[in-house]
Amino acid sequence: MLNAQTTNLLAQGVLGLLAVSLLVFVAWDRRRLGYTRMQYVLYVIWRGYVHFVWRATIDRPARLVPGRGAILIANHRSSVDQFFVQLATSRVVRWMVAREFFNIPLGGWILRDVMGCIPVSRAGIDTAATKAAIRLAQQGEVIGMFPEGRINETDQLLLPARPGVALIALRARVPVVPMFIHGAPYAGTVASSFFMTARVRVRVGDPIDLSPYYGQEGDREVLRQLTLRFLKEMARLAGHEEFQPRLAGKRWMPRPDETDSSSQSPSE
Repeated sequence: MLNAQTTNLLAQGVLGLLAVSLLVFVAWDRRRLGYTRMQYVLYVIWRGYVHFVWRATIDRPARLVPGRGAILIANHRSSVDQFFVQLATSRVVRWMVAREFFNIPLGGWILRDVMGCIPVSRAGIDTAATKAAIRLAQQGEVIGMFPEGRINETDQLLLPARPGVALIALRARVPVVPMFIHGAPYAGTVASSFFMTARVRVRVGDPIDLSPYYGQEGDREVLRQLTLRFLKEMARLAGHEEFQPRLAGKRWMPRPDETDSSSQSPSE
């Protein structure tokens, strides 16, 4: 029969072994994902929130070629849709985020220095943001974009879109992976989603190969047709084969009361 001292030593040994095993697993997992330390900390917090608070599930991972860039697109119903898109891949998704969010002290640091997001202006053409997204995609990064350009608070399945996704994908020569998010939480403000429970379902489509259109990014009709195709594919994932997508007008601008939207696709 073991005495108290031996029992304590064994207990300490088991706890020490568990602690070492956890550290080894964390180091291995972070290396596997390719995250920085801070990205991995946020990843652990994010996974807990997504699975236990928003009970999010995904039908399948995005089919991405290792080392090759891609653009992930989805409908936009919530200020936290980015979290659900990230479910589709273990690679860090570089988002195009409205520039004013970079002015928030802690949030701006996370967006800029931790997640490497791309600041984009809501008004007019943001050439710098578009060029940055193209460069990163060419370098093998995964770019996240919402073709609708703002949070959809209407009864429409999808809002009209602008052709920023098609432009960047063609210039970077990368595929576009469509997704549709069901049930994302949102109550009118960016912060509201974090205080709501939900049951989110994410459907992921096949990568759309744009190679037949390479070199035609200057053709406005090609950009138009591809943008409509992206919207149709997202609608199909939502189970609405009959949906007729529309393009936003040239002078489309968000209203002042829509400044809670967290992401903006580049303008035409």
